[in-house]
Amino acid sequence: MALAHTLGFAHTGHHHALEAAHLTCGRGEHDRAQGCAVTREWQAEQWHVLKTAGIDLLPVDGCSGADRVLTHSLAFGVQPTVRRADTAASDHLQAGASADARLTPWFNTATVYHAPHFAPDQAFALNWDALFEEVAHAHALGHSVKPVLLGPLTYLWLGQPATPNLDTLELIDRLLPLYDTLLNRLAAQGVEWVQIDEPILALELPQAWKNAYERVYNILQRAPLKKLVATYYGGLQDNLGLAANLPVDGLHIDLACAPEQYPVILDRLPAYKLLSLGVVSGSQVQPHDQQNALRVLRHAAQRLGERLWVATSCPLLADALEGPSEAAHERSPALAFAAQAWQSVSAAVQAVNQTQAGVARESMAAVAACSAVRAA
Repeated sequence: MALAHTLGFAHTGHHHALEAAHLTCGRGEHDRAQGCAVTREWQAEQWHVLKTAGIDLLPVDGCSGADRVLTHSLAFGVQPTVRRADTAASDHLQAGASADARLTPWFNTATVYHAPHFAPDQAFALNWDALFEEVAHAHALGHSVKPVLLGPLTYLWLGQPATPNLDTLELIDRLLPLYDTLLNRLAAQGVEWVQIDEPILALELPQAWKNAYERVYNILQRAPLKKLVATYYGGLQDNLGLAANLPVDGLHIDLACAPEQYPVILDRLPAYKLLSLGVVSGSQVQPHDQQNALRVLRHAAQRLGERLWVATSCPLLADALEGPSEAAHERSPALAFAAQAWQSVSAAVQAVNQTQAGVARESMAAVAACSAVRAA
Protein backbone atom coordinates (compact mmCIF):
# COMPACT_ATOMS: atom_id res chain seq x y z
CA MET A 1 0.00 0.00 0.00
CA ALA A 2 1.29 3.47 -0.91
CA LEU A 3 1.86 5.97 1.92
CA ALA A 4 0.95 9.68 1.93
CA HIS A 5 3.39 12.21 3.33
CA THR A 6 4.57 15.77 2.77
CA LEU A 7 8.04 17.28 2.64
CA GLY A 8 7.19 19.95 5.22
CA PHE A 9 7.32 23.72 4.94
CA ALA A 10 9.78 26.05 3.21
CA HIS A 11 9.97 28.49 6.13
CA THR A 12 11.47 31.76 4.98
CA GLY A 13 11.51 33.90 8.09
CA HIS A 14 8.35 35.90 7.29
CA HIS A 15 6.29 34.46 10.15
CA HIS A 16 7.49 37.15 12.52
CA ALA A 17 5.24 36.57 15.52
CA LEU A 18 5.68 32.81 15.51
CA GLU A 19 9.41 33.07 14.84
CA ALA A 20 9.76 35.39 17.83
CA ALA A 21 7.81 32.96 20.02
CA HIS A 22 9.93 30.03 18.83
CA LEU A 23 13.22 31.83 19.45
CA THR A 24 12.07 33.13 22.84
CA CYS A 25 11.20 29.55 23.75
CA GLY A 26 14.72 28.44 22.83
CA ARG A 27 16.48 31.23 24.77
CA GLY A 28 14.99 30.43 28.15
CA GLU A 29 13.87 34.02 28.86
CA HIS A 30 11.37 35.01 31.54
CA ASP A 31 8.49 34.53 29.12
CA ARG A 32 9.79 31.16 27.89
CA ALA A 33 6.65 29.35 29.02
CA GLN A 34 4.41 31.69 27.02
CA GLY A 35 6.59 31.45 23.92
CA CYS A 36 6.71 27.68 24.09
CA ALA A 37 2.95 27.51 24.57
CA VAL A 38 2.43 29.52 21.37
CA THR A 39 4.82 27.22 19.52
CA ARG A 40 3.15 24.06 20.79
CA GLU A 41 -0.30 25.41 19.89
CA TRP A 42 0.86 26.15 16.34
CA GLN A 43 2.42 22.71 16.01
CA ALA A 44 -0.69 20.92 17.23
CA GLU A 45 -2.88 22.96 14.88
CA GLN A 46 -0.78 22.14 11.83
CA TRP A 47 -0.61 18.45 12.70
CA HIS A 48 -4.39 18.41 13.07
CA VAL A 49 -4.80 19.96 9.61
CA LEU A 50 -2.37 17.41 8.16
CA LYS A 51 -4.08 14.42 9.78
CA THR A 52 -7.50 15.69 8.73
CA ALA A 53 -6.24 15.98 5.17
CA GLY A 54 -5.16 12.32 5.26
CA ILE A 55 -1.37 12.57 5.63
CA ASP A 56 0.06 9.43 7.26
CA LEU A 57 3.54 10.61 8.28
CA LEU A 58 3.77 14.13 9.71
CA PRO A 59 6.81 16.40 9.25
CA VAL A 60 8.61 17.97 12.22
CA ASP A 61 11.53 20.32 11.68
CA GLY A 62 12.31 22.20 14.87
CA CYS A 63 11.67 25.50 13.06
CA SER A 64 8.08 26.37 13.95
CA GLY A 65 7.81 29.20 11.47
CA ALA A 66 11.44 30.34 11.41
CA ASP A 67 13.77 30.32 8.41
CA ARG A 68 14.94 26.69 8.09
CA VAL A 69 18.50 27.58 7.12
CA LEU A 70 18.76 30.10 9.97
CA THR A 71 17.36 27.50 12.36
CA HIS A 72 20.06 25.02 11.32
CA SER A 73 22.75 27.70 11.69
CA LEU A 74 21.63 28.58 15.21
CA ALA A 75 21.37 24.88 16.10
CA PHE A 76 24.91 24.31 14.80
CA GLY A 77 26.46 27.38 16.42
CA VAL A 78 27.03 29.16 13.10
CA GLN A 79 26.78 32.93 12.64
CA PRO A 80 24.55 34.06 9.74
CA THR A 81 26.07 36.60 7.34
CA VAL A 82 25.36 40.21 8.41
CA ARG A 83 25.37 43.48 6.50
CA ARG A 84 26.98 45.40 9.34
CA ALA A 85 30.04 44.21 11.19
CA ASP A 86 29.23 46.06 14.39
CA THR A 87 29.06 44.12 17.63
CA ALA A 88 25.43 45.01 18.29
CA ALA A 89 24.32 43.42 15.03
CA SER A 90 26.38 40.31 15.73
CA ASP A 91 24.91 39.95 19.22
CA HIS A 92 21.45 40.56 17.79
CA LEU A 93 21.77 37.63 15.40
CA GLN A 94 23.32 35.28 17.87
CA ALA A 95 20.36 35.95 20.14
CA GLY A 96 18.12 34.66 17.37
CA ALA A 97 16.80 37.78 15.66
CA SER A 98 17.43 38.17 11.94
CA ALA A 99 16.86 41.80 11.03
CA ASP A 100 20.44 42.39 9.91
CA ALA A 101 21.04 39.05 8.18
CA ARG A 102 21.70 38.96 4.46
CA LEU A 103 18.79 37.42 2.56
CA THR A 104 19.65 35.05 -0.29
CA PRO A 105 17.26 33.65 -2.93
CA TRP A 106 16.08 30.15 -2.06
CA PHE A 107 16.91 28.17 -5.22
CA ASN A 108 14.56 29.04 -8.10
CA THR A 109 11.76 30.39 -5.91
CA ALA A 110 10.68 33.88 -4.90
CA THR A 111 11.52 33.18 -1.25
CA VAL A 112 14.75 33.91 0.63
CA TYR A 113 16.88 32.52 3.44
CA HIS A 114 19.56 33.77 5.81
CA ALA A 115 22.90 32.44 4.56
CA PRO A 116 25.30 30.97 7.14
CA HIS A 117 28.72 32.57 7.37
CA PHE A 118 31.61 30.08 7.40
CA ALA A 119 35.12 30.93 8.62
CA PRO A 120 38.20 28.84 7.78
CA ASP A 121 38.44 27.82 11.46
CA GLN A 122 34.68 27.23 11.70
CA ALA A 123 33.60 25.19 14.70
CA PHE A 124 30.21 23.52 15.08
CA ALA A 125 28.30 22.72 18.27
CA LEU A 126 24.86 21.13 18.46
CA ASN A 127 22.10 22.89 20.41
CA TRP A 128 18.71 21.88 19.00
CA ASP A 129 16.46 21.03 21.91
CA ALA A 130 13.49 22.50 19.99
CA LEU A 131 13.62 19.64 17.47
CA PHE A 132 13.71 16.92 20.10
CA GLU A 133 10.94 18.63 22.08
CA GLU A 134 8.81 18.85 18.94
CA VAL A 135 9.24 15.12 18.31
CA ALA A 136 8.28 14.36 21.91
CA HIS A 137 5.25 16.67 21.64
CA ALA A 138 4.05 14.93 18.48
CA HIS A 139 4.53 11.49 20.00
CA ALA A 140 2.59 12.55 23.09
CA LEU A 141 -0.33 13.48 20.81
CA GLY A 142 -0.17 10.06 19.17
CA HIS A 143 1.32 11.14 15.82
CA SER A 144 3.76 9.26 13.62
CA VAL A 145 6.39 11.78 12.58
CA LYS A 146 9.22 12.21 10.11
CA PRO A 147 11.84 14.79 11.19
CA VAL A 148 13.01 16.95 8.28
CA LEU A 149 16.64 18.10 8.12
CA LEU A 150 18.63 20.04 5.59
CA GLY A 151 21.29 17.69 4.30
CA PRO A 152 24.86 18.47 5.37
CA LEU A 153 26.09 19.02 1.82
CA THR A 154 23.18 21.28 0.90
CA TYR A 155 23.69 23.26 4.13
CA LEU A 156 27.36 23.86 3.36
CA TRP A 157 26.58 24.72 -0.27
CA LEU A 158 24.11 27.40 0.87
CA GLY A 159 26.68 29.11 3.09
CA GLN A 160 28.94 32.06 2.40
CA PRO A 161 32.72 31.65 2.90
CA ALA A 162 34.42 34.31 5.01
CA THR A 163 37.48 34.25 2.74
CA PRO A 164 37.65 33.83 -1.05
CA ASN A 165 39.91 30.79 -0.89
CA LEU A 166 37.63 28.80 1.44
CA ASP A 167 35.72 25.93 -0.17
CA THR A 168 32.84 25.24 2.23
CA LEU A 169 33.04 21.54 1.34
CA GLU A 170 36.25 21.46 3.39
CA LEU A 171 34.10 21.80 6.52
CA ILE A 172 32.13 18.58 5.99
CA ASP A 173 34.18 16.43 8.38
CA ARG A 174 33.62 18.97 11.17
CA LEU A 175 29.88 19.07 10.53
CA LEU A 176 29.15 15.35 10.15
CA PRO A 177 29.48 14.47 13.87
CA LEU A 178 26.55 16.82 14.59
CA TYR A 179 24.38 15.02 12.06
CA ASP A 180 25.42 11.67 13.51
CA THR A 181 24.43 12.87 16.97
CA LEU A 182 21.14 14.26 15.66
CA LEU A 183 20.20 11.00 13.95
CA ASN A 184 21.13 8.85 16.93
CA ARG A 185 19.16 11.05 19.35
CA LEU A 186 16.12 10.91 17.07
CA ALA A 187 16.44 7.13 16.86
CA ALA A 188 16.55 7.00 20.67
CA GLN A 189 13.24 8.90 20.69
CA GLY A 190 11.63 6.15 18.64
CA VAL A 191 11.78 7.88 15.26
CA GLU A 192 11.69 5.37 12.40
CA TRP A 193 12.17 7.67 9.38
CA VAL A 194 14.03 10.94 8.91
CA GLN A 195 13.92 13.09 5.77
CA ILE A 196 17.21 14.65 4.69
CA ASP A 197 16.78 17.39 2.09
CA GLU A 198 19.47 17.59 -0.60
CA PRO A 199 17.96 19.88 -3.26
CA ILE A 200 21.42 20.73 -4.64
CA LEU A 201 21.33 17.32 -6.32
CA ALA A 202 19.09 19.02 -8.90
CA LEU A 203 21.96 21.41 -9.74
CA GLU A 204 25.10 20.99 -11.82
CA LEU A 205 27.63 20.21 -9.10
CA PRO A 206 31.43 20.28 -9.17
CA GLN A 207 32.90 16.79 -9.23
CA ALA A 208 34.32 17.16 -5.72
CA TRP A 209 30.81 17.71 -4.33
CA LYS A 210 29.48 14.72 -6.25
CA ASN A 211 32.29 12.57 -4.91
CA ALA A 212 31.49 13.63 -1.35
CA TYR A 213 27.93 12.30 -1.43
CA GLU A 214 28.60 8.58 -1.17
CA ARG A 215 31.18 9.00 1.58
CA VAL A 216 28.96 11.34 3.60
CA TYR A 217 25.94 9.06 3.44
CA ASN A 218 27.96 5.95 4.17
CA ILE A 219 28.86 7.65 7.44
CA LEU A 220 25.30 8.80 8.18
CA GLN A 221 23.86 5.39 7.37
CA ARG A 222 25.38 4.04 10.58
CA ALA A 223 22.63 5.69 12.66
CA PRO A 224 19.86 3.14 13.42
CA LEU A 225 16.91 4.77 11.64
CA LYS A 226 15.72 4.93 8.05
CA LYS A 227 16.65 7.85 5.82
CA LEU A 228 14.78 9.41 2.92
CA VAL A 229 16.88 11.76 0.78
CA ALA A 230 14.63 14.42 -0.75
CA THR A 231 15.43 16.26 -3.98
CA TYR A 232 13.29 19.00 -5.51
CA TYR A 233 13.11 22.23 -7.55
CA GLY A 234 14.25 20.35 -10.63
CA GLY A 235 15.30 17.04 -12.12
CA LEU A 236 18.33 15.03 -11.10
CA GLN A 237 19.64 14.84 -14.67
CA ASP A 238 23.33 13.82 -14.53
CA ASN A 239 22.99 13.20 -10.78
CA LEU A 240 20.18 10.64 -11.16
CA GLY A 241 22.46 7.62 -10.82
CA LEU A 242 24.31 9.22 -7.91
CA ALA A 243 21.10 9.96 -6.01
CA ALA A 244 19.48 6.60 -6.77
CA ASN A 245 22.47 4.69 -5.42
CA LEU A 246 23.13 6.63 -2.24
CA PRO A 247 23.31 4.26 0.76
CA VAL A 248 19.95 5.33 2.19
CA ASP A 249 16.52 3.71 2.43
CA GLY A 250 14.50 5.99 0.16
CA LEU A 251 14.63 8.74 -2.45
CA HIS A 252 12.17 11.54 -3.22
CA ILE A 253 12.01 13.13 -6.66
CA ASP A 254 10.10 16.17 -7.92
CA LEU A 255 7.76 15.20 -10.77
CA ALA A 256 6.00 18.58 -10.82
CA CYS A 257 9.16 20.36 -11.98
CA ALA A 258 10.72 17.43 -13.84
CA PRO A 259 8.18 14.78 -14.92
CA GLU A 260 10.71 13.29 -17.34
CA GLN A 261 12.46 11.63 -14.37
CA TYR A 262 9.75 8.98 -14.38
CA PRO A 263 9.88 6.12 -15.32
CA VAL A 264 13.66 6.43 -15.95
CA ILE A 265 14.30 6.39 -12.20
CA LEU A 266 12.81 2.88 -11.90
CA ASP A 267 15.68 1.37 -13.89
CA ARG A 268 18.27 2.96 -11.58
CA LEU A 269 16.62 2.40 -8.19
CA PRO A 270 17.94 -0.53 -6.09
CA ALA A 271 15.33 -3.17 -5.29
CA TYR A 272 15.45 -2.50 -1.53
CA LYS A 273 14.84 1.25 -1.77
CA LEU A 274 11.48 3.01 -1.62
CA LEU A 275 10.61 5.82 -4.02
CA SER A 276 8.69 8.94 -3.02
CA LEU A 277 7.03 10.65 -5.98
CA GLY A 278 6.25 14.37 -5.68
CA VAL A 279 3.24 14.53 -7.98
CA VAL A 280 1.38 17.38 -6.25
CA SER A 281 3.08 20.75 -6.66
CA GLY A 282 4.29 22.43 -3.50
CA SER A 283 4.09 25.81 -5.27
CA GLN A 284 0.93 27.75 -5.99
CA VAL A 285 2.40 28.59 -9.40
CA GLN A 286 2.24 25.08 -10.84
CA PRO A 287 -1.19 23.49 -11.45
CA HIS A 288 -1.91 19.93 -10.37
CA ASP A 289 -2.72 17.48 -13.18
CA GLN A 290 -4.69 14.88 -11.23
CA GLN A 291 -5.28 12.44 -14.10
CA ASN A 292 -1.64 12.33 -15.15
CA ALA A 293 -0.58 11.94 -11.52
CA LEU A 294 -2.88 8.95 -11.08
CA ARG A 295 -1.59 7.37 -14.28
CA VAL A 296 2.00 7.66 -13.06
CA LEU A 297 1.17 6.45 -9.56
CA ARG A 298 -0.76 3.40 -10.74
CA HIS A 299 2.16 2.38 -12.90
CA ALA A 300 4.56 2.98 -10.02
CA ALA A 301 2.39 0.97 -7.63
CA GLN A 302 2.54 -2.01 -9.96
CA ARG A 303 6.32 -1.82 -10.04
CA LEU A 304 7.04 -0.83 -6.44
CA GLY A 305 4.16 -2.07 -4.30
CA GLU A 306 4.71 -0.99 -0.70
CA ARG A 307 7.92 0.81 -1.69
CA LEU A 308 5.84 3.69 -3.11
CA TRP A 309 5.31 6.92 -1.18
CA VAL A 310 3.38 9.91 -2.50
CA ALA A 311 4.03 13.53 -1.53
CA THR A 312 4.05 17.15 -2.49
CA SER A 313 6.83 17.91 -4.96
CA CYS A 314 8.77 20.15 -2.55
CA PRO A 315 8.38 21.80 0.87
CA LEU A 316 5.26 23.93 0.65
CA LEU A 317 5.93 27.47 -0.54
CA ALA A 318 2.69 28.72 0.97
CA ASP A 319 4.20 31.51 3.04
CA ALA A 320 1.39 31.81 5.50
CA LEU A 321 1.04 28.90 7.88
CA GLU A 322 1.37 31.84 10.21
CA GLY A 323 0.51 30.25 13.47
CA PRO A 324 -2.55 29.94 15.68
CA SER A 325 -5.35 32.39 15.16
CA GLU A 326 -9.08 32.71 15.38
CA ALA A 327 -11.64 31.67 12.76
CA ALA A 328 -9.81 33.74 10.14
CA HIS A 329 -7.10 31.08 10.18
CA GLU A 330 -9.42 28.72 8.35
CA ARG A 331 -9.81 31.27 5.56
CA SER A 332 -6.09 31.92 5.07
CA PRO A 333 -5.40 31.56 1.31
CA ALA A 334 -2.04 29.94 1.98
CA LEU A 335 -3.45 27.49 4.51
CA ALA A 336 -6.25 26.71 2.08
CA PHE A 337 -3.62 25.98 -0.59
CA ALA A 338 -1.66 23.79 1.81
CA ALA A 339 -4.73 21.82 2.87
CA GLN A 340 -5.72 21.38 -0.77
CA ALA A 341 -2.25 20.08 -1.64
CA TRP A 342 -2.30 17.62 1.24
CA GLN A 343 -5.81 16.48 0.34
CA SER A 344 -4.67 15.92 -3.26
CA VAL A 345 -1.82 13.73 -2.03
CA SER A 346 -4.17 11.75 0.21
CA ALA A 347 -6.80 11.36 -2.52
CA ALA A 348 -4.18 10.09 -4.97
CA VAL A 349 -2.93 7.53 -2.45
CA GLN A 350 -6.45 6.34 -1.71
CA ALA A 351 -7.22 5.96 -5.42
CA VAL A 352 -4.01 4.02 -6.06
CA ASN A 353 -4.48 1.77 -3.04
CA GLN A 354 -8.08 1.03 -4.02
CA THR A 355 -6.91 0.09 -7.51
CA GLN A 356 -4.22 -2.19 -6.10
CA ALA A 357 -6.69 -3.77 -3.68
CA GLY A 358 -9.05 -4.43 -6.58
CA VAL A 359 -6.28 -6.06 -8.59
CA ALA A 360 -5.36 -8.22 -5.60
CA ARG A 361 -8.97 -9.35 -5.13
CA GLU A 362 -9.27 -10.21 -8.80
CA SER A 363 -6.01 -12.16 -8.64
CA MET A 364 -7.17 -14.08 -5.57
CA ALA A 365 -10.49 -14.84 -7.24
CA ALA A 366 -8.70 -16.13 -10.33
CA VAL A 367 -6.44 -18.35 -8.24
CA ALA A 368 -9.48 -19.70 -6.37
CA ALA A 369 -11.28 -20.40 -9.64
CA CYS A 370 -8.27 -22.27 -11.00
CA SER A 371 -8.00 -24.29 -7.81
CA ALA A 372 -11.67 -25.19 -8.03
CA VAL A 373 -11.27 -26.36 -11.63
CA ARG A 374 -8.27 -28.52 -10.73
CA ALA A 375 -10.12 -29.99 -7.76
CA ALA A 376 -13.03 -30.93 -10.01
